[in-house]
Amino acid sequence: MNKRFLLILVGIVLAFGAYFFFTNDNGEQTGNSQTAASNHVYGKADSKVTVVEYGDFECPACAAYVPIVQQIKANYEDKIAFQFRHFPLVQIHQNAMAASRAAEAASKQGKFWEMHDLLYGQQDAWAKSPNAASIFEDYATQLSLSIDQFKADMAAQSTLDTINADVREGQKLNVTGTPTFVINGQKVEQTPQTYEAFAALIDAALKEQGQ
Repeated sequence: MNKRFLLILVGIVLAFGAYFFFTNDNGEQTGNSQTAASNHVYGKADSKVTVVEYGDFECPACAAYVPIVQQIKANYEDKIAFQFRHFPLVQIHQNAMAASRAAEAASKQGKFWEMHDLLYGQQDAWAKSPNAASIFEDYATQLSLSIDQFKADMAAQSTLDTINADVREGQKLNVTGTPTFVINGQKVEQTPQTYEAFAALIDAALKEQGQ
């Protein structure tokens, strides 16, 4: 990966994130404010070290960062809990909320991470599409999901409530752009630009927990 390219992408997205005030959706302000945040965890669920990514599926910097995330998940699978939470930048990414809805809908059928990987891997195909929902249905078909259930779950208020709950949790931590990482409740102020730099942060957290 071109590290300079990744740095530029992250910088651009964070700059936009700091500028725009985030609403829960484009006009979708209602819902249950008591809904719990999502719980998409990969790895050692009971680990004393939790790494949370606040991500936007339409964010180019998030997509560029996926190889580093994949390395972290693979190499620390038996040591940490890696969690993804939604933080769609709805003011600048037209299909970000729909993509989060698709991922949540897939999670209802046990395929969150598979949809997560498809959305990032195929980002260029749907990001600017005027009919992203049909593309997401194609992905659901690829994942052998029930399409009727997928469509219903995508449209459900409860799905929006979960995404909004993730956004609120991010806002509590002063998340303003994506990707943003939180290690054991502490926001990482500068996103590591290499796997080695990220691994060093995780190793320090493991050491602090005596692991």
